[in-house]
Amino acid sequence: MTLHSRYPAISDLKARARRRIPHFVWEYLDSATGIEATQARNRAMLDQVMLDPSILHGEFEPDLSTTFLGKTFPLPIGIAPVGMSGLIWPGAEQMLARTAATENIPYTLSTVASQLPEDVGPHAGEHAWFQLYPPRDPDIRDDILKRAKASGFTTLALTVDVPVASRRERQTRGGLTNPPKLTPRLAMQAAQCPAWLNGIRKTGMPRLRLMESYSENRSALPSNQHIGYLMRTSPDWDYFKALRDVWDGPLIVKGVNRPDDAARLTDEGADAIWVSNHAGRQFDGGPATIETLPGVRAATTLPVIFDSGIEGGLDVLRALALGADFVMLGRAFHYGLGALGEPGAAHVLDILRQDMISNMGQLGTKTLRFLPNCLRVTQ
Repeated sequence: MTLHSRYPAISDLKARARRRIPHFVWEYLDSATGIEATQARNRAMLDQVMLDPSILHGEFEPDLSTTFLGKTFPLPIGIAPVGMSGLIWPGAEQMLARTAATENIPYTLSTVASQLPEDVGPHAGEHAWFQLYPPRDPDIRDDILKRAKASGFTTLALTVDVPVASRRERQTRGGLTNPPKLTPRLAMQAAQCPAWLNGIRKTGMPRLRLMESYSENRSALPSNQHIGYLMRTSPDWDYFKALRDVWDGPLIVKGVNRPDDAARLTDEGADAIWVSNHAGRQFDGGPATIETLPGVRAATTLPVIFDSGIEGGLDVLRALALGADFVMLGRAFHYGLGALGEPGAAHVLDILRQDMISNMGQLGTKTLRFLPNCLRVTQ
């Protein structure tokens, strides 16, 4: 029996992962903020994007390759940053980095990962990206960038949609603490997930090792925050300009949803725009990213990345049809790890690949650049 016969969709991996990950970890991975309306809106508005199938194109094999920031990729897909990946599945950062290197796609390591750049970079191949939560201290900022660059990370993604901690009520109710520790309640949940627990016994409980390397402050924080909040700032335009001056590689700005912001970033020297609403984890009163994508696309000549709400290859095609040049997924790859361990991440990619091939065949679209022609135009 093949993986595709047992787990033909990402939703199948999600269902199995939920059984193999402790409840408090699942609540961290799967939750949003508020009443989770934005998370639901991401899904609902993706479903509103209609594409018109075309006929009589004969037999063809769709070409899924694309060029982004001067690099050629076999798929228009990369792995988005997820904080504390090693809590979701032990060893996750290295597993995802190895998968990305094997598949020749980008892997983005979070500032608040459970592993150091030095430990992950060697596994990530030539498309290693580093996501920056901006430190307040410029010396710490510059040292983090130096370490990331020395570890092989060539592209920087500045996250700008987390100016303050969100409440993430469901995560709080789940009982996760920072740093994570197995209270009696959580230990009972972990005992029901032996594969996860055995992995944690080998790796130890994850910590924010990069942030902790710059601070001896171990003061208790609210459960929706972590030590990074003691050190980072809410960046402004001057911060972006300073970062542009000190980082000599491609600089992406993540968390953009307004056309005027995209236009100014174009003028100020960004190399790409990342449309994202943090998958609904930060603010529960905004539009779906698929709604904001066309306006951002019209406002900039820069390459555009899209994330938030992607659940299959058809969603990837929808985003590309509306103007995205590249699509990133975070949760989906962690569902794969939770379900199957390291092979699960590669299976997620294969699900996306096969789904895109199937749907492009229905659309009669041989290459990705023709997808905008498939959009259904409403009167």
